[in-house]
Order: sequence, then structure tokens, then C-alpha cells
Amino acid sequence: MEQKIVNIKIDGQEFQAIEGQSLIEAAKNNGFYIPTLCHFKEIYPPLGTCRICTVNINGKPDTACTRKVFDGMNVEVNTPEVLDNRKAIVEMLFAEGNHYCPGCAKSGDCELQRKGYEMGIAYTRFPHLFEDRPRDFKSDRIFMEHNRCILCKRCVFEVKTQKGENVFYFQNRGHNMLVGIDYEKEKELTDEEVLRAADLCPVGAIVAKGKSIAKPFGDRKYDVDKNIKWIEGPELDIKIPKDGKKKIVATTSLAGCFGCHMSMLDIDLGLLDLIELIEFNKSPITDIKKFTKECDIGIIEGGVANSENFEVLKEFRKKCKVIVALGECAVWGGMPAMRNTLPLKECLEEAYLNSISSENGENIIPFHEDIPKLLNKVYSTKDIIKIDYYIPGCPPAAEHIWKVVKNVLFGAEEKVAYNEFKYD
Repeated sequence: MEQKIVNIKIDGQEFQAIEGQSLIEAAKNNGFYIPTLCHFKEIYPPLGTCRICTVNINGKPDTACTRKVFDGMNVEVNTPEVLDNRKAIVEMLFAEGNHYCPGCAKSGDCELQRKGYEMGIAYTRFPHLFEDRPRDFKSDRIFMEHNRCILCKRCVFEVKTQKGENVFYFQNRGHNMLVGIDYEKEKELTDEEVLRAADLCPVGAIVAKGKSIAKPFGDRKYDVDKNIKWIEGPELDIKIPKDGKKKIVATTSLAGCFGCHMSMLDIDLGLLDLIELIEFNKSPITDIKKFTKECDIGIIEGGVANSENFEVLKEFRKKCKVIVALGECAVWGGMPAMRNTLPLKECLEEAYLNSISSENGENIIPFHEDIPKLLNKVYSTKDIIKIDYYIPGCPPAAEHIWKVVKNVLFGAEEKVAYNEFKYD
């Protein structure tokens, strides 16, 4: 059958394409990248579940993966409105699921994480829900981590036995929907097919037991990605301010591991360049306990887990002109927020009463007026105060921190390179 060539527009540019061709492919052939997450070229008809490929077609929003090219098609892929809507969808996926990138074996191979990097997402505009979803360990070879699952349907449509029977299926409905495993059918899969199922999952919800192992940075699928457009900015020639006044910097570590401060010190000789330009005030680096003057910038590491964290954070907002949230714990709660899916009472009982490390007769939960009171959950810094800038990462790369500080304090315009912008 002869292929018909039709005329289409993408972001105002005119092209020719094959009528009936997938819009995703037509755009790609003409140099336009439309991000997808649920889309898998072997699955037809397309799933259209994640909505990340939403574009405007003749003025109306629609999913690019489900639409075929027709004559007169006018597509908007990269308008500010479309880009912001697409970014919001990815932010919601992060906020709705418990995606702990630092503790996930799929980091660097995760397609959702990659979308976050592509769109430059440093934080989500939506509150994290911290849903407590079940984890399925029953299969001998597959661990199903429902906290990561985005219900993309890839596994349901693509993973089958030699007889063509489904191994995965949807159970429950609406907000309670989960991907279930047919344990008897799973036994019919070869080890290679189990690994393929894990690789097929875009977010690491399907884990091949004993096989899905985290890879070092540089060996991971998305550590180098041609779709990331960020590049290194020019080297900054820092000049001493004409008024001769040093910039005042304050830092603190709340509920976290202090790793972000360690990364900050990895700036190494770069810190020496600033000795004549900045002065550290209240900070673990100086061991100054209280503010002695107003600060130009306050850098916060860690989430808010207790009453002391809360008061320190409020004081930083009062004393600092600009506040920067440094690291995943400050940005959204990070690893300490893993307790948010459990009642505080259960966490304390597990730590102090049921722990195998508790000494005989010492099974008590510490309580004293001098001990800061634990909050019902771990909060991000933006839940408590206004945050001006965010530096994601666990910990953020030293170069990322260094560039942000220079940009904020001295008006530099340095870009953060892709290999510096990480959630893990």
C-alpha cells in the first residue's frame, strides 16, 4: 500500500510526515524530543497511562503516544505552558510515590528519575503523600515494591509465559489499584525473562531478587544522556565587592547525616578563594552557636524531625536574607522521612523496645524535658519556611553547591552540568 505524505507543523515549523505514523516517531524524525514514560514501542495500541508525553494538538492537550499523524496537524511540544504541565506531571509522580532515589538499585537506570533530570526538577510543588503501600516478597525470584510503581501497565501487557498468559495483573480499583503477581505463572518464567521484567519496569518496582544490584556512577544507563541540554558555564572571575564588605554565610544541619556539609568541604581549594570575600557566622564549620549578625545566605541541610529543628529553621529564616535547602533531606525529607509511612509510636517502640540491640532491662523510650520532642513526621524545610533555592542530591556534588553559592552571592550565571545534578 502506497504511503501518503502529509503536511504537519511542530512548534511553528512545517514538516512532511507519513500519514498514520506515530506522532512520537514523526517528531523524533524531525528533531523534536517528546518525553515518555509508559510508552514502549513493542506494545500496541499505546498505553497512554503516564500522560508525560502530553502536547497540544490543534490547540487541545492530548497524549502524543496515542495520536497518529494527519494532514494539517499542528503540534505544540515546547511552549512554556506545555513544558510546565509536563513538569507538573513528573513532580506529582515523585510526590505520590515513595521514590527514595539514594536507596534504590534502579538509580541511574530509572526512567522517572531521568525525566526529573531532563526537566531540571529540584523539588516538587506538591506535598509528598508518604503512602504506606504493601511490599510483596512472596515470589521466590521477584520482589514487588508497590511504593515505586506508577501503574504504567508495561508489565501487565508485555510479561507473559510461553503460553501467552499474563504474569502480572491489576488488582483493586481507583486509588487502591496495585499490580499483582500470579505466582504460579511466574514460576514458568526463565531467569532471563525475570530479569527482562525488571528491566522493563521504568521505576524499579519489579526487583529480581539477588540480581538487581546498584551500579556505580558512570556505568548506569542515564549517567550520560544526549537529551540533557545543560552545559558547563564559563569560569567565574570573582571580584571583591567594591564596598569591601564580606558576604556573611550561615549553615546548619538538621535531621540528616551531615553528608551535605562533608560534600561542601569537598569544594576544597575553592573555599580558600572565598576567604577574602565571605565570613561564616552560625555554622558547624565555625562552631558559633548563635547568630551574631544578619547573614546574606543561610544553607540548610536536613529535614525537620523535632522541635529543635523547627526552632532553628525559623531562626534561620529571620536572620538570613536568602535560604538554600541543601540535599534531599532538606528538599523533601529524604531518608529520615521513611518513617513517615508509620505511626510515630510504632517507630519508637521498634527502636527502643523491640530492637535486638536493646540491653536487658533497658527497654524504655527516652523522655526528658531537655530532649527535643519528636514531631509526628519528618517535614521538608519548605513545609515550615519559604525556601529561595534548592540543591537536590544525596549528597549534592561539590561543584553543584559551589556554583549555586557563587550564583547567589556574586550574581554569576554558571550552569549546573548533568553529571552534577543528581538525586542520589
